[in-house]
Amino acid sequence: MLSVSIVIPAKNESENIPTLLDEIHAAVGPLVDYEVIVVDDGSTDGMDRLLMERMETQPNLRVLRNERSAGQSAAVHSGVRMARAEVVCTLDADGQNPPEFLPALFQPLLAGPTEMALVAGQRVNRQDTWSKRMGSKFANNLRSWALNDGTRDTGCGLKGFRRDAFLALPYFDHMHRYLPALFRRDGWDVLLVDVGHRQRGAGRSNYSNLQRALVGIVDLAGVMWLIRRRKKATPQPIGPEGRK
Repeated sequence: MLSVSIVIPAKNESENIPTLLDEIHAAVGPLVDYEVIVVDDGSTDGMDRLLMERMETQPNLRVLRNERSAGQSAAVHSGVRMARAEVVCTLDADGQNPPEFLPALFQPLLAGPTEMALVAGQRVNRQDTWSKRMGSKFANNLRSWALNDGTRDTGCGLKGFRRDAFLALPYFDHMHRYLPALFRRDGWDVLLVDVGHRQRGAGRSNYSNLQRALVGIVDLAGVMWLIRRRKKATPQPIGPEGRK
């Protein structure tokens, strides 16, 4: 029985994916039965052919492909819908999220309390450019002040969560940057864990600081609205239906 589904949104990461898949197997294979779902978000670098070849030798690898790019949140959402395990982990395809930290995400969910639905990684010793670190720090400080979500780093791709709880969240583009706030909005407990970070394996980022800033302002306002309009109470059945 599958314990964990690992979802990887990827665009033009053909140089990084083979090593990443090997590292995932080394970190997760000895611990649990797992599957990997790579969502090819409109790549043009031949990654689709590489993945097709890889599936011939790796039976637990599954692939989804968008003919045109739909963005990271859409890719993650599609991958989670395809997942067959009750616990899902995500990480970025560029190699900056070390797979060795995946067990720290899924083990608390497999063994922990049912009230906990998200284990979110927080990067330490980030290996990014100065401008990217400063842009991320500003965005995280603003988000933390506005949402009071208790985390210093929601942009980290390393996350683990309960599949059904994730799919019950309101979907919108860029939602992957607000998961702690969204899970807490629905009444779930969230665990934060420190994870490592390293330099990109090859290629270049698909996003710039300006792109993140422009969409971030609108997204932040939208998440604040969603939190204020959340359902205020969950009714409990009474009578015969509600008895243990």
